Amino acid sequence: MLTSFDDLRRSAIQSEPLRVAVAGGNDFYVIEAVSMALKDNLVSHAIITGDRDMITGFVSADLHDRIDIRAATTPAECADMAVAAVRADEADVLMKGHVDSTSYLRAVVNRDTGIRQGVLSNVTVAEMPSYPKLLTATDNGILPVPNLDQKRQIILNTAPLFRGLGITTAKVAALAATEKKSDALPATIDAAALTGEAVKGDFPGFVVDGPFGYDVAVSATAAKTKGLGDSLVAGDADLLLFSNIEAANAVAKAWKFHGQADTGSIVLGAKVPVLLNSRSDGAGRRINALLLAAIVKKGMQA
Repeated sequence: MLTSFDDLRRSAIQSEPLRVAVAGGNDFYVIEAVSMALKDNLVSHAIITGDRDMITGFVSADLHDRIDIRAATTPAECADMAVAAVRADEADVLMKGHVDSTSYLRAVVNRDTGIRQGVLSNVTVAEMPSYPKLLTATDNGILPVPNLDQKRQIILNTAPLFRGLGITTAKVAALAATEKKSDALPATIDAAALTGEAVKGDFPGFVVDGPFGYDVAVSATAAKTKGLGDSLVAGDADLLLFSNIEAANAVAKAWKFHGQADTGSIVLGAKVPVLLNSRSDGAGRRINALLLAAIVKKGMQA
C-alpha cells in the first residue's frame, strides 16, 4: 500500500510515462511543473495550448522536441483544444493550466466534444504528520450539495485511485455533524443509507460507515469514547465523504494551512484523470496531481 507522495513518485516513475494535454500554458509555474515532470520521466510528451511565443520562452531548449505547442488565444479555445487532444487519444491526462475553471470544466462536460463519462467529482489527497496514511476528501471542488445518488457515484469514482494505491478495501466515512440519524440533518440519513447499501455489497472494494463526525472518522480514541470502536472505518478512514462543498473545501484547505499537509487534487469521472489545480498553485502541488493521475491510470488498467 502506498502511504506517501514519495511512494507515489517511486511507483509512477517505475510505470509507463504519461502523455499530458495542458489547457493554457501561458504561465511560468504551469510550464515549470510540466518541465519537471518531463525531466523526471513522469511525463513522456506534453501537448500545451496557448500563446506559442510565450510558452516557447518558458521551455528550456532541451525539452522542445517533447512538447507540442498548439496556438490558442481565449481560455475556452485553450480548454477545447486540450480536451480534443484527449478525445483523439493523444493524451492520458488533462491538466488545467492558466485558464479559468468555468471554461475548463465546460470543455470537459460538453455533450458533443467533452470527456465526461458520468458524475464528475473532485478529491484531495493529503499526507500529514498527524495521520498514519494518505487521507482523501471528496467532493471539495465540483458538486455543491451532492444528493444520495451522486454520493454513490462519488464513492465509486474513487475506485481506480484506491486500486492504484494498493488498497483492496477502501474505508469510507460518511460525515455529518452527529453519529445519530436525524430528520433535521439530511446528511445523517444519507450516511445511514449508504452504510446499509455497503453491507448489501453495493460498493465492491469499499466498506462504508456513518454517520460520523470528523473526530470519529480519523481518531480511534474518539471512536472508542463514543462507543464506535468496533467499526471497521472509525478512526481509520481512507476517504471522507462530505455532504457539501463548503465543508469539504474548508477541511482540505485547513489540512494545507494548519495540518502541514502535502496535498494533490484530481477530478474523477471522466475518460482520463482531470487535473483541476488552482491558478495560484506552484509546481509542487501540480506535480502531486500528476502523481495521482499516474496512480489513477494504473488503477483504471487493473
